Amino acid sequence: MLTKKIILLAIISSCSTPLHATAELVQDEVHDRTGAEVPWQKGTVSQNEAASIVQKLLKKPLTVASAVQIALLNNQGLQARFEEIGIAQSDVIAAVTIPNPSVDFDVQYPVASSPANRYGWLIAEDFVRILMIPLKKKIAEAQLKVIQLKVALEVLDLVANVKKSYFGIQADQQLLGRLKIIQETTAAALNLGQSQYKAGNITDLALLQMQASYSEGRLEIGEAEASIEEHREDFNALLGFWGAQIDWEIKGELAQAPLEKFSKAHLESLAIAQRLDLQAAHSNLMTLATTLGLTKTFRWMPVLDFGSSGERDTDHALNVGPAFRIELPIFNQGQSRISRGQSELRQASAKLEELAISIRADVRKNRDKLASLQSQAAFYHDDLLPVRISIVNQGILEYNAMQFTPYQLFMTKADELRAERGYIHALRDYWTTRAELERVVGGTLNPKKHSLRTKLL
Repeated sequence: MLTKKIILLAIISSCSTPLHATAELVQDEVHDRTGAEVPWQKGTVSQNEAASIVQKLLKKPLTVASAVQIALLNNQGLQARFEEIGIAQSDVIAAVTIPNPSVDFDVQYPVASSPANRYGWLIAEDFVRILMIPLKKKIAEAQLKVIQLKVALEVLDLVANVKKSYFGIQADQQLLGRLKIIQETTAAALNLGQSQYKAGNITDLALLQMQASYSEGRLEIGEAEASIEEHREDFNALLGFWGAQIDWEIKGELAQAPLEKFSKAHLESLAIAQRLDLQAAHSNLMTLATTLGLTKTFRWMPVLDFGSSGERDTDHALNVGPAFRIELPIFNQGQSRISRGQSELRQASAKLEELAISIRADVRKNRDKLASLQSQAAFYHDDLLPVRISIVNQGILEYNAMQFTPYQLFMTKADELRAERGYIHALRDYWTTRAELERVVGGTLNPKKHSLRTKLL
């Protein structure tokens, strides 16, 4: 009676398994952390819808949020990763599918003359494999969850890379704008210097210094423009752009670094609660434990084929009855599989602990770096840049009073540029580090309370 119930349960389990893979776990996790949508484009209709949204977003200058959304819709590598969910779902279907019965059939021809031949047949089913279906389904579904978590993790990695690339381009453009302003000043100073040189008011050395400074400015502008083009192509690859799509633009300057404070203890707890690779490692550990238990449970159970056999003899007599085929666990009792499973379980446990330690270290490192960059940006903005601007303004006054040479005025402007360059780089590094910190804590520094509570429970 119990055996019949188990077989019935296995059949029901296989029939109730969904035939279409789902990406809801990935989509929910990404939306909770980024607010963006990440569809799995499994057909022409969904692909066309995604392309329409991308085109609509490209009609306006890109923001960080729109760039992230475009990448989640348009990055084909990401869509390829989604197909791994479909492959894992296929493994679930395979795990719950009842194995096909085997059929043996033989015909025996008489050696001596006889009016009839002898026929025999055997129809059998692997009984143990049917008993294992519910457990195999549980393991396959756990492995599917691991794949979903890993795909979601790669989505969040893509989000972080898009943000860092966006801020890098914004910094390049801001710096290029400053270089062009300085170059205009340098060109004006050089024109004036050439006029003064012709009048005999400055030396050869002073004119050469001005010419060298002008040439260096042109070189810096060329290098900045080349850097922008290189970073734009990296950005195009992340967002899946080609053809007319590469004519996007980013406007505005880097935002000032906000006064944020994050405690290390809070961020570490947040990372342990949110990190999807940690959840995947824990789920993998539980799967290995279940698999090992399954191996130990069925190690003594013989492989049993059960069915019916029949034979029609030469005298036309028909004989039918049950048939058994059994493999006795005399020599191979699953020793190697149990030993392997125990090693894999210990290995997974050690890797889980190693990952948790590494995550905590990454959180502390990026948090400290962010705090340092925040201080640097504030120092540039509040202290150094105002002083440099005041020096330039004072230099202009002295230049108008004929107490400052054009070259001296240019040098004060160059010092201001160096301060501005440092400030821009500090802001760029702040925002890219903040994006990296979001990644190492699991996708967001400000999770929804209900979402975090669910993870902790």
